[in-house]
Amino acid sequence: MVSYEIKRDRITIRTKNKKWEWVIEPRYWRNSLIWVGLLFIFPAVAYFVSPGLINTMISANLLAAIALPMSLMTLGTGRVNFGPNFFVGIGGYVAALLSIHLGMGPLFTLPFAVAVSLFAALIYSPLVIVARGLYYVLISLLLPGVFFEITVIYTNIFKGDTGLFGIKPLVDTGNAKINFILIAYLSLVIMVAFLWGINKTVKSRYGLIMAAINDDEEVAHGIGVNINKVKVITFIAASGMIGLIGWFYAHYFSSFAGQTYLTFTFMLKIFLAMMIGGRATMFGSVVGAYFVTFLEMLMIRYIGAIQPVLFPVILLILLFALPEGIFGLYRKRRYREYFPTIHVRR
Repeated sequence: MVSYEIKRDRITIRTKNKKWEWVIEPRYWRNSLIWVGLLFIFPAVAYFVSPGLINTMISANLLAAIALPMSLMTLGTGRVNFGPNFFVGIGGYVAALLSIHLGMGPLFTLPFAVAVSLFAALIYSPLVIVARGLYYVLISLLLPGVFFEITVIYTNIFKGDTGLFGIKPLVDTGNAKINFILIAYLSLVIMVAFLWGINKTVKSRYGLIMAAINDDEEVAHGIGVNINKVKVITFIAASGMIGLIGWFYAHYFSSFAGQTYLTFTFMLKIFLAMMIGGRATMFGSVVGAYFVTFLEMLMIRYIGAIQPVLFPVILLILLFALPEGIFGLYRKRRYREYFPTIHVRR
């Protein structure tokens, strides 16, 4: 016979000889479920109110899905990577080339895009161990630039500034409106899956190890932590997640160009989304991505010509005006330590 008991803070299930108990703290999951529920409702509402908002939401979800692994990478390696778009480019170009030349659909190009991104990260990973401070910043900043130059030099393969066209679409139901809605929900599912997985990782024993390494590598090494192994694993895993977003971009737009994704402008948008939201915190990355994307959309619509100049200026002002980020304003009112404190080593 099985009996169960539900209380405010726990669920208890009893059998004849065993007992299982789950402690539930509504304050930790209630608000998250509310916000995720609102995000899933948003595309359906926007479809009838203003369909253009769906495209903005997709862009926000994809930006957040890059900022989240970047935040994990920052926590696990103790270094800020200024070239996450390098892996966006790898994932996107692998998917585009396979789709154009071999006729592969998105389901078949996905494992190749992620696998090549993981392999590139494995080759690049020793730099996480040997390079520090300004050297790591410069190397990570140069990689997407060098990749972009390669795409310009080998125009017969990458088509230079114009990029690759004719990539198979991500979703093709025969109805453009339905395709748009499905892509919106797919981008949201990927972003929420990244958030959930990274949240679980950060709150796990492995997350505490990463926080210890980030706080003081020598102390972490002294207590028996293999810091190099943790850094490499974190870096490779986060890079593979970012490469998946490159695959999404390629099939979503049916085109891919280094001019769009390998430039400093795109990297700056990712960095500002991560920092303005909450200084490399997980929930803050989502908040920052939505804020940056919708602010850019509003400025393009209502300001026009001076938007390219004014947009980064406003973001930089906010970066200095809000030391704890936009999500930090919420945490000041309802403070809970969701994640270990992150100290980015200079």
